[in-house]
Amino acid sequence: MALLGGAAVSDALTDEVLGLCGPVVAADGGATHALARGIVPDAVIGDMDSLAPGDMARLPAARVHRIAEQDTTDFDKALRHITAPLVIGAGFSGTRADHALAAYTVLLRRAGRRCLLAGEDEVVFLCPPEVALTPAEGSWFSLYPLGPVTGRSEGLEWPIEGIAFAPESRVGTSNRVTGPVRLEVSAPRMLVIMPRAELAATARSLSDAPARWPVPAER
Repeated sequence: MALLGGAAVSDALTDEVLGLCGPVVAADGGATHALARGIVPDAVIGDMDSLAPGDMARLPAARVHRIAEQDTTDFDKALRHITAPLVIGAGFSGTRADHALAAYTVLLRRAGRRCLLAGEDEVVFLCPPEVALTPAEGSWFSLYPLGPVTGRSEGLEWPIEGIAFAPESRVGTSNRVTGPVRLEVSAPRMLVIMPRAELAATARSLSDAPARWPVPAER
């Protein structure tokens, strides 16, 4: 499933994400990106403070799901109400670091909702308990912990086994791929960051990953 946010996103990236997905959901102003391509989203979720009145008028009322609370982002509102094997999101960071950090926090909070975020230069996802990936040999491969976490790896120039990762002490950015990559992590706290060129292959790998983190009671 595609999930479109309202942040700046290129036509090329939007079309690539839409080409990989069936249903399309928009988080508030993300509906503008879909409507610009003649696509009426299957659902629009959010507080609706970013959607232009003209675009709102083009949406069937039954597809608009307004969530008025202001304690969470529209990305959080949308992701927690979607049930899909994999969500591919675009338009949630743009060029702003604060938007990107907020989106990564949602990936952590909603660890049971498998989601791949596509950016102009990279793809980012919260690592499931185990995953097999096929990035190009020699490409960069980064791991960034959002809390204490350990793991095991194959196919990386610098293996991660035995390392106690934590954001304030040890991160795993700028590793290098030497072959097919296998990862296992101990907790839902590790971001995987890869080149955008790996978007389609990574989507397939995440869809095939056997284990998932549990979905806790939503908050």
